[in-house]
Amino acid sequence: MINITSLAHIYEQGRRIAFPDWEIADMEHWLLLGASGSGKSTLLNIIAGLLKPSQGQVFIHDTNLYTLPARRMDQFRGKNIGIVFQRPHLIQSLNVLDNLELAAVMAGVPIDSEHNLALLNDLGIADKAQNYPAQLSQGQLQRVSVARALVNKPDLLIADEPTSSLDDVNAAQVTEMLTTQARANGASLVIATHDQRVCKYITKTYLL
Repeated sequence: MINITSLAHIYEQGRRIAFPDWEIADMEHWLLLGASGSGKSTLLNIIAGLLKPSQGQVFIHDTNLYTLPARRMDQFRGKNIGIVFQRPHLIQSLNVLDNLELAAVMAGVPIDSEHNLALLNDLGIADKAQNYPAQLSQGQLQRVSVARALVNKPDLLIADEPTSSLDDVNAAQVTEMLTTQARANGASLVIATHDQRVCKYITKTYLL
């Protein structure tokens, strides 16, 4: 499903980092492991279509990601890649359901209200559909972020350091939520982390 080949990135200060070739099959779950500064976020942003590499190729299915014009890239990412950032990045003036619908509008896909409500129900926050981000707890905001990432039924779900600031109980809950939702939605999953606690839930690792 996903292939990266001959991938490297050169930072503004001249530092160069090369990444081993990597292949992710449909519905596989992977951990992207490495210490701070090892290039995890850089690689994650490259795979997500947010950062053009200095060299190499990223294929998702048969699409060479960085040959797409900017507008097509945005649409492709919106339809095929769901991203759970470290911070929610929700629109504060929109309620939860509107934030999910905006993700569909931005990707140019039809709004599926039944699917969106089902996602919120699966994540235990259906009763918060009309609430605004400021009215939610941090745990609820994270669940909304997962729902938003899945709203367009992506083939790939990416999470960036989702457990870094959590205690053991909440870290386990978040990891289980991501793996469960990826399976339920037929998506491949990549979690970038330096948190060794996540390793007992996902066995496939790509080490930087």
